[in-house]
Amino acid sequence: MANALNKDLLDSLPDGVEGPGYDRAGLSSGIVHYGVGNFHRAHQAVYLSRLMKTGKGHDWAITGAGVRPGDAAMRERLKAQDWLYTVVDLDPAGLSAQVVGAMVDFAPVDPAENIARMVDPSTRIVSLTVTEGGYFIDADTGAFDAEHPDIQADLGTDAPKTVFGQICAALKQRFDAGTPPFTLMSCDNIPENGDATRQAVLGFARLSDPALADRVEAEVAFPNGMVDCITPATSPRELRMVAETFGIEDAAPVVCEPFRQWVLEDRFPMGRPPLEEVGVEFVDEVLPYELMKLRILNGGHAAIAYPSALLGHELAHEGMGDPDVDAWLTALERREVIPTLNPIPGVDYEAYLAKIRERFGNEKVGDTIARLCLDGSNRQPKFILPTLRDALRDGKPYEGLALEVALWCRYCAGEDEEGRAITLDDERAVVLTDAARRARTDPSAFLSLGEVFGTLGRDARFAEAFGDKLQALWQDGVRAVLRRYVSGT
Repeated sequence: MANALNKDLLDSLPDGVEGPGYDRAGLSSGIVHYGVGNFHRAHQAVYLSRLMKTGKGHDWAITGAGVRPGDAAMRERLKAQDWLYTVVDLDPAGLSAQVVGAMVDFAPVDPAENIARMVDPSTRIVSLTVTEGGYFIDADTGAFDAEHPDIQADLGTDAPKTVFGQICAALKQRFDAGTPPFTLMSCDNIPENGDATRQAVLGFARLSDPALADRVEAEVAFPNGMVDCITPATSPRELRMVAETFGIEDAAPVVCEPFRQWVLEDRFPMGRPPLEEVGVEFVDEVLPYELMKLRILNGGHAAIAYPSALLGHELAHEGMGDPDVDAWLTALERREVIPTLNPIPGVDYEAYLAKIRERFGNEKVGDTIARLCLDGSNRQPKFILPTLRDALRDGKPYEGLALEVALWCRYCAGEDEEGRAITLDDERAVVLTDAARRARTDPSAFLSLGEVFGTLGRDARFAEAFGDKLQALWQDGVRAVLRRYVSGT
């Protein structure tokens, strides 16, 4: 029978489950984190917990924060467990579990509560995992989307509902009180995530309080970071697995691959935990590492997602077990993705690609193709289209990248190769499906989606390649087109 997870269980955890290994009563909060989802809890919180086990970083515990109904639901689940949860590493050699205790509070999902936690002088870092689409970036210009309805609704209110409205309110109160500003640290998978955070904070501040914007620009640090750990969604399957395998009744467990990587620019004026002691890499410039990960791993996920879905595969490791999908991924990465990257001293791109293929093929992770396919209208502009732009600009091969976009378009049409319906999980689903179906006879119907493609959709070279690939997919089928690309014909 499984035991309910809470602080009282820590003294009698089931065999095979590692406890926090530190006195949680001695922890104090130094970080407010927005977006207490699975990735944060498998990544940033695990690194902090590792550090706390060494006896260090006990004043850098986490206070959760959120702005959406889902955040409130997560808060209730974690509150009932004294902010504890289980992380299961899905190692093919054998599963392992640990209870993570690095969180000590989670603010009620209310603007005033979130702002109060950030105004507290003990808060020296505010970190974020608010998803790729949460930074109010205009897809066409790359600038801050000042006209977004959520941003407009936050102007002139004392109870802002957006993350960036709340951050600006907290920074203003700290400045007014003479308290130094916290560092803002994004942990999202977006290019130059610190710069994206800076753009959003400054963008909102310029609209609401230009004087505040000037101080933010002069005094607040926004380090860029690269984060990596494949973390599937938690379903009833994972809840049962934690209960049956490890004997813990946990309402909010996380399962993830055993691989983790975190590279950060060392810009923390208010101090930071010594995370280099537990494997975090601190560098002067993170962009080369970030591009490597975004293009090879995140772009690679997109590359396998759509052909796998169209061929009827349901899990990522099943897709990687398909020789045509694996060969397509490998050829695309070697021919077109890696050539857009500058060398990084000490980094072997071929070895990195080999590790990516191994990770994608980890059947213990059980990562779904549906998860990899979701939100394509936000992910493609971040993980695929920048690589395509660079290839076109530099005169490098781009046919495979055009094929990847054509595969996405074919997927958006709403049925797989056997005619089975595909449910598109995307905020632009209706528009995408309509455009994808019209693109079967008029490819420009899809490329004219300016909020996705911007000016790239009007590039004649890309448009021609995309049209050719899309026509071939409809006419000859996914497998035949993948094989032709791999063979170079």
